[in-house]
Amino acid sequence: MPFRLPRWAAVTAALAVLAGAGTWTAVASDEPPPVHRADQQLDMPGARIDTSFFTSGAASERRPAVLLGHGFGGSKDDVRAQAEQLARDGYAVLTWSARGFGASTGRIGLNDPAHEVKDVQRLIDWLAQRSEVQLDKAGDPRVGVSGASYGGAISLLAAGYDTRVDAIAPQITYWNLADALFPNGVFKKLWAGIFFSAGAGPDKGACGRFSDELCRMYERVAVAGKPDAAARSVLEDRSPSAVGDRIKVPTLIVQGQSDSLFPLDHADAMAKAIGGNGAPVAVDWISGGHDGGDRETERVEARIGDWFDRYLKQDKSADTGPAFRVSRAGGVDSTDGQAQLRGASADRYPGLTGATLSVPFGGGRPQSFANPAGAGPPAISAVPGIGGGLSQLSSFGVGLSLDFPGQYARFDAKPQTEPVRITGTPTVRVKVTSDSPDGSAVLFGKVYDVGPDGRQQVLPAQLVAPVRVEGAGKGGRSVELTLPAIDHEVEAGHRLRLVLSATDLGYASPAAPATYTVAVESPLTVPTAPAVSTQAAALPWWVWGLPLAGALIAAALLVTGRRRVAAPAPDPELASVPLQITGLAKKYAKSSDRYAVRDLSFRVEQGQVLGLLGPNGAGKTTTLRMLMGLITPDDGEIRVFGQAIRPGAPVLSRVGAFVEGAGFLPHLSGRDNLELYWQATGRPAEDAHIEEALEIAGLGDALARAVRTYSQGMRQRLAIAQAMLGLPDLLILDEPTNGLDPPQIREMRDVMIRYAAGGRTVIVSSHLLSEVEQSCTHLVVMDRGQLVQAGPVGEITGAGDTLLVTLGDTVPDPLVDKIGALPGVGSAVRTEGGLLVRLDGGDATGLIGELVRLDVPVTGVGPHRRLEDAFLTLIGGGSA
Repeated sequence: MPFRLPRWAAVTAALAVLAGAGTWTAVASDEPPPVHRADQQLDMPGARIDTSFFTSGAASERRPAVLLGHGFGGSKDDVRAQAEQLARDGYAVLTWSARGFGASTGRIGLNDPAHEVKDVQRLIDWLAQRSEVQLDKAGDPRVGVSGASYGGAISLLAAGYDTRVDAIAPQITYWNLADALFPNGVFKKLWAGIFFSAGAGPDKGACGRFSDELCRMYERVAVAGKPDAAARSVLEDRSPSAVGDRIKVPTLIVQGQSDSLFPLDHADAMAKAIGGNGAPVAVDWISGGHDGGDRETERVEARIGDWFDRYLKQDKSADTGPAFRVSRAGGVDSTDGQAQLRGASADRYPGLTGATLSVPFGGGRPQSFANPAGAGPPAISAVPGIGGGLSQLSSFGVGLSLDFPGQYARFDAKPQTEPVRITGTPTVRVKVTSDSPDGSAVLFGKVYDVGPDGRQQVLPAQLVAPVRVEGAGKGGRSVELTLPAIDHEVEAGHRLRLVLSATDLGYASPAAPATYTVAVESPLTVPTAPAVSTQAAALPWWVWGLPLAGALIAAALLVTGRRRVAAPAPDPELASVPLQITGLAKKYAKSSDRYAVRDLSFRVEQGQVLGLLGPNGAGKTTTLRMLMGLITPDDGEIRVFGQAIRPGAPVLSRVGAFVEGAGFLPHLSGRDNLELYWQATGRPAEDAHIEEALEIAGLGDALARAVRTYSQGMRQRLAIAQAMLGLPDLLILDEPTNGLDPPQIREMRDVMIRYAAGGRTVIVSSHLLSEVEQSCTHLVVMDRGQLVQAGPVGEITGAGDTLLVTLGDTVPDPLVDKIGALPGVGSAVRTEGGLLVRLDGGDATGLIGELVRLDVPVTGVGPHRRLEDAFLTLIGGGSA
């Protein structure tokens, strides 16, 4: 397959030129040709739609087109980077802001066929008139559609309503919106409230930008606490499922595992319906989703490009990937607890109920529990704002869930004698009896993974399955429960626990008190999908080189190696310590009393990612240069793995470094530059691991090209590969993200985290405080050459002390006072968007439990104090 330059490798500059009715932009890069963008407002019945049209290359050249939709609450700007990359890859790309969003006018109709879908059909008409767009016949452009969430649904709807659509790639979206917001007859109130509030505004009235029909529907359901037939009908008419039998084009379905809004069963319904129509279908379960986590943007967008290459360009050599792929955790990084990922795949989509394993319960005697008056306090599963990261870590014994005593039944299976991988939807048959006046019950089913001690329990992906059971009065009713679709490994010695709760924070339960009785009537049936095989852990595109000081260090070693002086004896007690600095000092000049670094001491352990922070002139770069042996300190000592650092010290072979400024020979290829650098070190060629570095750098065919043709992003990646040659135990990075765009920065962050997770150590100096906060486990803060503070990131930021509690509605002052007086809480005060709660001995889990017990309308909980606040406090408002 031809090499596709990832969008993170493009360094762009904008040149705006007025052309006709729209604004044309040339997005220039080191990789010709440039991308041209035309912005135009298109008149539609009842709305003006804001669009951007992206092309690259000769205007006379016809090419396939791609429509890119955005997520709910966003705009066309959210997909601009992807549009530019697709344009470079040979597509004409049209983005637009849907009605009611961005600069587009009109009312939000939730992808109403009469409005939003018609808008897309008119956009296809517009493409058919463009000279840049390839036509299958007059009025019929070769076109694909993609988007996430709201934009994913419109891609499905477009294919169902317009036969001119040739391929689609929907992401983390719904098949039936009624099933998403009213699953099994239960109102998903928390997500629905967030969903509808996104379209509201202080100047738009109660209905905000929504159509009157949708506003009335939502208010009716929210007041009643349960959906009615009319509400389901309104949402079903706007759902892809309504035209599922008409979607007959190649479809790449990307769905999130961390997603309580649109769970995996929506992707399953898509795959079955579209595949049943005879169309090619591939299913990709990514790690993240609407609850948060890793959306795997770069990998997914590359796969979408391959999909369109195959089915729009008709390139049969394009690798569209396996029929089924799922991202699985391959360990936990050493900073923010994000799960590392590796792929598992199968040649066929296994569905959610393929090969199964029967797991009997130790005892299924009937258990009675209460639905409390007012349905509170509710149990907790996913909480927007904190649920996503935790749902990713469920494979590692980390999670947040809470069931209140007396409000649930639980049934335990025997411990597993060997590991079992659950891939799909577990099912179980239960008998439910309710003493409510109408004989109904609302239950929330979930399966916990319980550790050997019986106390540690994890709710995979933080997901629950709601169900409304009618006719469960005297005599009860037997029902088959389909539990949440998950991909989760249960270790040997762990057991599965079925819990049926009367309440959940994310859903509406009956306000009237009732007693439910539940008995298990069958074993738990667990899908295992044995044909899905896990790949070896894959390293990201540059899993190796991060730094670019390569040529500088090599030169320094060669020049100074002849002048070595006797070094202090190695310290065996520090042989496993990557770095210890003691009393380090460096003056600006020998005769000067001014110090660049003074009395600096700190220690770095294996597996840490340490951020070196400080304002300009703090002494960061001077410290790193002394650490790399490039300059000699005036006082103090630096030891790396117990050996003192001197220019040319042998232990420097265990250090890789990246400093600003590339040392590449422009007329040589990328590969030749790396090989030449390694030869200059004098080390054996087999120790370079050069093929691994090149594979991770992901430069593809560009490795054979002269470096002078590289973009800045590509040079940065090549420099990183150079620094990681030999897989050094200590990696030093000085401002590695300079000149990179946000996707490139995120990939750099992933590289650092994964590199350290293998037991190596990374030291990074950066002025991007948000990136340091997300990437680093520990910090050293310097100012005026001296140490201000050192320690774990959480300790310095105080992230565990103050939490921001976002609310769905205002709360009265007496309730705020009551929250401030809770055990483990120091204070609670109002702030924009909610409450600031300072913990005093308590933790987030306990706080959430108390908040729901007090009926506080909590919509999210997260850390308040950020690294920027702590940094400015420590250095007195200076700049990094």
